Amino acid sequence: LSNLHLKEEKTKPDANGAVVKADDNIEKAEDEEKEDRAAQSLLNKLIRSNLVDTTNQVEVLQRDPTSPLYSVKSFEELRLKPQLLQGVYAMGFNRPSKIQENALPMMLAEPPQNLIAQSQSGTGKTAAFVLAMLSRVEPGNKYPQCLCLSPTYELALQTGKVIEQMGKFYPELKLAYAVRGNKLERGQKISEQIVIGTPGTVLDWCSKLKFIDPKKIKVFVLDEADVMIATQGHQDQSIRIQRMLPRDCQMLLFSATFEDSVWKFAQKVVPDPNIIKLKREEETLDTIKQYYVLCNNRDEKFQALCNIYGAITIAQAMIFCHTRKTAGWLAAELSKEGHQVALLSGEMMVEQRAAVIERFREGKEKVLVTTNVCARGIDVEQVSVVINFDLPVDKDGNPDNETYLHRIGRTGRFGKRGLAVNMVDSKHSMNILNRIQEHFSKKICKLDTDDLDEIEKITN
Repeated sequence: LSNLHLKEEKTKPDANGAVVKADDNIEKAEDEEKEDRAAQSLLNKLIRSNLVDTTNQVEVLQRDPTSPLYSVKSFEELRLKPQLLQGVYAMGFNRPSKIQENALPMMLAEPPQNLIAQSQSGTGKTAAFVLAMLSRVEPGNKYPQCLCLSPTYELALQTGKVIEQMGKFYPELKLAYAVRGNKLERGQKISEQIVIGTPGTVLDWCSKLKFIDPKKIKVFVLDEADVMIATQGHQDQSIRIQRMLPRDCQMLLFSATFEDSVWKFAQKVVPDPNIIKLKREEETLDTIKQYYVLCNNRDEKFQALCNIYGAITIAQAMIFCHTRKTAGWLAAELSKEGHQVALLSGEMMVEQRAAVIERFREGKEKVLVTTNVCARGIDVEQVSVVINFDLPVDKDGNPDNETYLHRIGRTGRFGKRGLAVNMVDSKHSMNILNRIQEHFSKKICKLDTDDLDEIEKITN
């Protein structure tokens, strides 16, 4: 997995740590977000040892509203081949997850039905579509029958691992990886029934090199569509592959988010779909005390942070910055002051990030400095303090209320009290904070950093 290096930021922090203009910061944060989506997705897979127990409600929109709506509470109800059921249990799945309850009956129905499904990392969707592929394969036919597209080589390997684990009692089933570097002789035909790969290589194997006969494909899976379309060229390649497939090929598309661009893409690739969406989870801020600290510049923000540092490290804290550059500077300055902090940065390789999160989870480091991008989807139950060193703003410089909720919602979980401290260093950021306050109809009180009794009460 160590091949997943991320582009380093072109601008290095200047010696005196000069403040970059806000719009530069926004552009940089956006670039980081684009290149980081695939890495984030892989990171989530590496650090999850079990399924997430999501409280989201699943909304099902059927292609044929008159058809009965099935969901299952056990894998036995799916009437799987015995060797597949054995594989499912060997992987530690005792009962279907929420997404599996609804998606599997649709994916395994006869005649096959197409599906567009929204599901976050850790909800069991990879196991669900792998089960659908394995169920459709005719092991006696030695040619590709199922095709799965992943945005990167590393994500393809992760899905391949699930196929190998779930199919381990089904030795006749074989898997091929259509990824760069897997060189085959020209004119060779592939005998493996399942092919998993990245869009460019799969397209070459289907059209130019003719290793795969696309007309024989029964199931086409497009995984992580939101990551896929953030990568230039993948969208067009995926559409070209889909157009070579037979009309009755089952199309399954999965995405963690459903922005407009993802929807448009999904509708081009998946005709007449059933749709499974997650209803938005209502997060509450009732158990979270919110404060702000008034400062005049970045150095004053740093000083204020040092003043409250002793109080916040009684528990565990996350400090959010807008860009990698600020996060790197802040972690270095805190270390100089003798504070032990962990930095989660986009420059790190994915397994390095996984190691940092693991140390933070285990409490070996009490404070984690990071950006939005790196921290997306990472849940650490013990966090009771969140500090917004930079307030979250969108690409137009307006308050990003969803990110604010996502950041501070990491505290105050499971009925515990949480604390959020916002650093304000200009009239503009005070205006942002006021608008966030109005949006959530929650008062954010001014914190005097000389009076830390309140913080200590909450973190104790």
